[in-house]
Amino acid sequence: MFSIILIASLILTIVTIVMFLASILSKKALIDREKSSPFECGFDPKSSSRLPFSLRFFLITIILLIFDVEIALILPMIIILKFSNIFVWTFTSIIFILILLIGLYHEWNQGMLNWSN
Repeated sequence: MFSIILIASLILTIVTIVMFLASILSKKALIDREKSSPFECGFDPKSSSRLPFSLRFFLITIILLIFDVEIALILPMIIILKFSNIFVWTFTSIIFILILLIGLYHEWNQGMLNWSN
């Protein structure tokens, strides 16, 4: 038992030293200003940070995030169909999809889905 712990500790120490040396030796001496600067939404980070930001980018991101969560919630509903009461499953599915459709109608009505503007 002691030999297994000793071998595991030795391997862990060797791997740690190799990874540390690899990180030190692989660093580049030349630091590029453009590559070390943050890139956000296609805006130039070297200019003023107080430029007006279009709220449409934020709204589109939120809409896409909501649709991703919807897919993550709809897919297990299909798998649960075999193990669930059909009436309860149908009622739950209809309510869930109805809420999504009401939200989609609200987004459409507010003009959030107009990509041309």
